[in-house]
Amino acid sequence: MRNELASAMPSGASGGGYAVHRPATQRNGTRLDPRENRQMTIWRRKTAAERISDALPDVFPRLWRYSLSLTGNQDAADDLAQAACLRAMENAARFDEGTRLDAWMFRITHNLWISTLRKNAVRTGGGLVTVDDTVLTDPAPGPERQALNREVLSAVLQLPEAQRVAVILVYAEGYSYREAAGILDVPIGTIMSRLASARSVLGQKFGDQETQDAR
Repeated sequence: MRNELASAMPSGASGGGYAVHRPATQRNGTRLDPRENRQMTIWRRKTAAERISDALPDVFPRLWRYSLSLTGNQDAADDLAQAACLRAMENAARFDEGTRLDAWMFRITHNLWISTLRKNAVRTGGGLVTVDDTVLTDPAPGPERQALNREVLSAVLQLPEAQRVAVILVYAEGYSYREAAGILDVPIGTIMSRLASARSVLGQKFGDQETQDAR
């Protein structure tokens, strides 16, 4: 299931944690005094905001498809993912060095959904709907594999939200049970229970389908 979900999900940094600062050698066309310009590269540790900015090109597609699994439609996923990135930049100083930046941003996304956007979506009648079929295609695999990926992902997205999110985090995004529990702020046992329920539903669905296809 992990491989099928990972390949089915639609997709839309500077390394080392250091930035390079090279002092200017001229000022208004005049060479600086050697005492002002040591003519050397100065290395400094990147700020948290710089690290987040560098990571966004890689993390954003993952945040977007996670947002899609939460919101159920593309427009709302756009809003949620962009709001999460903005919140992360605003709270960059709160990021703990040595921890996973992507998991931290996923947690921000989930908290935003719970605290504000989901309430608005449900209140206006636009929340918790089936994801648009147009976003489920993946041009990489062949037609048969793509059909299977679409079918599996469509089934996952029809699960209750709690199960759906757990499946996406563990099987599509590759987080461990502990990491997924941290993102959702629930016990590990809750993650395991939700995954077991999801597997039961999906197993029954595809088991029944195989039986019908064999007839």
